Amino acid sequence: MSSLNLDDFTDLIERPDGGVRRDAETHRERRIVPPGSLGRLDDLGEWLAAAQSAVPVRPVERPRVVLFAGDHGIAELGVSARAAGSAADLVRAVLEGGRPVSVLARRLGVPVRVVDMALDCDPASLPEDVVRHRVRRGSGRIDVEDALSPEEAEAAFRAGMAVADEEADSGTDLVVLGDVSVGGTTAAGVLVAALCGTDASVVTGRGGLAIDDLAWMRKCAAIRDALRRARPVLGDQLQLLATVGGADLTAMTGFLLQAAVRKLPVLLDGVVASACALVGQRVAFRAPDWWLAAHDSGEPGQAKALDRMALEPLLSHGVTVGEGVGGLLALPLVQAAAALAAELPELPEDAEGPGDAGQPEAEAEAEPAQEQEAGQAR
Repeated sequence: MSSLNLDDFTDLIERPDGGVRRDAETHRERRIVPPGSLGRLDDLGEWLAAAQSAVPVRPVERPRVVLFAGDHGIAELGVSARAAGSAADLVRAVLEGGRPVSVLARRLGVPVRVVDMALDCDPASLPEDVVRHRVRRGSGRIDVEDALSPEEAEAAFRAGMAVADEEADSGTDLVVLGDVSVGGTTAAGVLVAALCGTDASVVTGRGGLAIDDLAWMRKCAAIRDALRRARPVLGDQLQLLATVGGADLTAMTGFLLQAAVRKLPVLLDGVVASACALVGQRVAFRAPDWWLAAHDSGEPGQAKALDRMALEPLLSHGVTVGEGVGGLLALPLVQAAAALAAELPELPEDAEGPGDAGQPEAEAEAEPAQEQEAGQAR
């Protein structure tokens, strides 16, 4: 019998420090720029302060990209523009520096960590630090069979938790969470449809390479068939992940929940990370307070998941490539919010408010009338 009890996360996960957030709001009101003039950057700075329990907020100096990788058997049905079982090629390209995430991470100075959970390749073909958490070679075809056995699901979930602990212990202060998968958006669509109680067509997108209409119809049918298998196990989140998720999605869910336990903020990249976050919300309702939605990928399943969690994307650039790219694009925005919250000076003690450095508008308008009255008196 499994010793993993997901209900424990409800007690283990606390909200970011509300008292510190109120202190951050007070600090914002004393800065030299008017409250609200920095838009959402103010909210981000306060969110970070609460997550760090620090006012002023500390700069985000040790971010990291964490990508969970896997192949999905459902890709055999032609639901992806990529060939089934080809995720390992993407992983090698990421490691060799030839993918968009590699370029951006290099430019921003952010390390990238890839975690193989279920790639369909010989593990000896990849570095040991990439494959050491793998639970199986490819996940099952979720329209006709379970993605994982119960034992594999627990192993994958615990692997995700272990990776979160490793990142927290190493001093990582923010994680950009993404995936490298083939067929992963189909599994994500099933999870979102199941948890939101909606039909397959509502959550079926076109993936990172924009599949054609025929492939979209195949994908929609695959999600529909897998959804029938998902609904009977909705009450057990680990069983749901074993039935229609896959090793990489199960590990991502474990990562997200344990990151919230460890008070490690996470930027969610695309539809796969968002679907895992939605599962995590079902497990522990306070967990989404530790996550930010990096961007709007245009995937309907992502929009549905984020709306259910009340998370608003930071960016909307139409980036569909996945692999943490959207998350990396949003990272400088979060870092800018931290810098502004920490480094903008406060007003002098005798100042009344942000705007006192210049002449208040009302006083400026009153001066001509006062001068005219003085002239009449003379």
